Amino acid sequence: MENWIVGCDVGGTFTDFSAKDVSSGRTVIHKRASTPDDPSRAVLHGLKELTERHGISPNQISRFAHGTTVATNALLQRKGARVAVVTTRGFRDLLEIGRQTRPLIYDLQVDAPPALAERHLRFEVDERIGATGQIITPLTDAAIDKLVHQIGAEKDIEAIAVCLIFSFLNNEHELRLAATLRNAFPNIFVSVSAEVQPEFREYERFSTTLINAFLQPEVSRYMERLQSEVRTVAPNAEFGIFQSSGGLMSVERAAQLPVRTALSGPAAGAVGASGAGALSSITDVITLDIGGTSTDVCLIRDGKTALANTRDISGFRIRLPMVDIHTVGAGGGSIAQIGPDGLMKVGPESAGAVPGPACYGRGGTLPTVSDANVLLGRLPKELAGGGLTIDKDRAQAAIKPIADALGVSLEKAAMGIIGIATANMTRAIRVVSVEKGYDPRRFALMPFGGAGGLHAADVARALGMKTIIVPRAPGILCAEGLIVADLQEDFVANCRAAVGSDLTFVQSIVNDLNLAAGKWFRTEAAGAEARQVILTFDMRYLGQNYELSVEVYNGAQEPTCPDTEVLRAAFFEEYLRNYGHCDKDAPIEMINVRLRALARLSQADTTAVPPSEEPLPFQHVDVWFSPQNPERTPLYNRNTMPVGTVVAGPAIITQLDTTTVVPPDASIRVDEALNLIMELSDV
Repeated sequence: MENWIVGCDVGGTFTDFSAKDVSSGRTVIHKRASTPDDPSRAVLHGLKELTERHGISPNQISRFAHGTTVATNALLQRKGARVAVVTTRGFRDLLEIGRQTRPLIYDLQVDAPPALAERHLRFEVDERIGATGQIITPLTDAAIDKLVHQIGAEKDIEAIAVCLIFSFLNNEHELRLAATLRNAFPNIFVSVSAEVQPEFREYERFSTTLINAFLQPEVSRYMERLQSEVRTVAPNAEFGIFQSSGGLMSVERAAQLPVRTALSGPAAGAVGASGAGALSSITDVITLDIGGTSTDVCLIRDGKTALANTRDISGFRIRLPMVDIHTVGAGGGSIAQIGPDGLMKVGPESAGAVPGPACYGRGGTLPTVSDANVLLGRLPKELAGGGLTIDKDRAQAAIKPIADALGVSLEKAAMGIIGIATANMTRAIRVVSVEKGYDPRRFALMPFGGAGGLHAADVARALGMKTIIVPRAPGILCAEGLIVADLQEDFVANCRAAVGSDLTFVQSIVNDLNLAAGKWFRTEAAGAEARQVILTFDMRYLGQNYELSVEVYNGAQEPTCPDTEVLRAAFFEEYLRNYGHCDKDAPIEMINVRLRALARLSQADTTAVPPSEEPLPFQHVDVWFSPQNPERTPLYNRNTMPVGTVVAGPAIITQLDTTTVVPPDASIRVDEALNLIMELSDV
């Protein structure tokens, strides 16, 4: 009997679907245009089309995993709730004071973005917890009543963020306030820092909690509506939402903690890339996820995606475990324009899904990266399995004003657009590799997303990389990552202690986290096939201001706190890897203890029957690889390329979800996993 898992990733231009039958391993994919005004419409219609086109019985869909951009878009556009903030007296301006950093230190015209809560909606309460967790100023009933009256006098408040000083050491006051506010205002969402992320560093904790409150109404409504609509198509499907740290959570948990979905879609792509690389025994990978609006890059080492505990998104600080992804505004829909200085720029403005690039014929008239690829002959006439026909004349008309302004040919202008987009993407990869001590030449580049294969060779050559691995379904890899994802929950507790002191207190905290994880396994992951827990400590040299996350246990049993020597050795190893040196005599301290709980869900190996006949090009076209002359280039259908196929460039490889460009100085082969391995020459 069939048992289907469906992954759905919403992108700026397309909404992607990947479905796998657990019983047989059969995998099918589907794409449809996104609906930015209401992403759920594309999800619902696309799911119906998927089941109809591939003969999938809706009743046999057991799991629906969703990667969403709703939280990201709400932050980028500042379209969230009207939020009130409750904080300790004297600290209501902390959100604006922040860390006093200037990302653009030489730009005198740029201001810090205003806080998500207006100043008059930040309410102070008389209470104070001390630096050791002691109560300095008790929270009285009178103070609570006064606060309720102040908030009640304001109109249209949709959410409240409760952030008190040192609540990560003692959350008594925060929980009292939360209980009272939820009772007094049952229709208002209440986010509490002790529940969102109980860590030290007040600004990061306050900002994360405020962002969570800002997102709660919008994301909750979206999640509830989508889950209800999906169940009209797949009534038996369990609904999972992908979180930024690389795992699934329930809809209810996502509605409670929407800030965890801030990088939902890109993180799914990194998970899918790790799995695709493992099939070809390539575990050191740098991803290149190029969509319609942006490019996301991530470094994967030894098959593990890099993680970061702090990220800035649209100028707002989030302190949560996230897949370490760097994003730039360079995608297929990125718009090219001549700046006031007379120089051409590409992005970050994008044509998006509506109206889209000019070549899509949907009303767009501005020149984009996709239009440049069309003009250069790198994109076939039809995209998305024939659902989108390319109009080369419109692409030429869009690029002509740029070419005229620069006084160059259409082809040279198009190559300039591609070159600038490549430079933007290359710069993003240097952020996650060179700037963190990794040599990109030691990694394989994995392009995916709708436009990844178009630019992979140019980006790899700019970085000195020689190997490119193109996964079996690159345009759907984010959706495939959703299928292979596990249920996941992260727990954290403050645990400041010197490494070398009595660790009994630390062990008691680890025990508390084990209890919390055990409860989660019983309630959220009762049907899981296997369990895994990962114990890490945030550690640093005494006197330093930043920590390293040091993994000390990874297994199926409840972990215990290691002894001093094990902790020191693990820290030295991690410090040496990050900075190239370590001082084995300097004192070390731990700051936080983290426990990640993973519940393995039912999976199946992907089965695909490769073709057996020698592939033949179905068309020859003129493609521009240099400004001088075009080269006659064969087009191959990837579905006709069996294992062992070797094709020398130049060539264009087409498939349902993407197009891969093989330049003249490269060759490509199909390996046993049906991945394409491209090798660039040293020229």
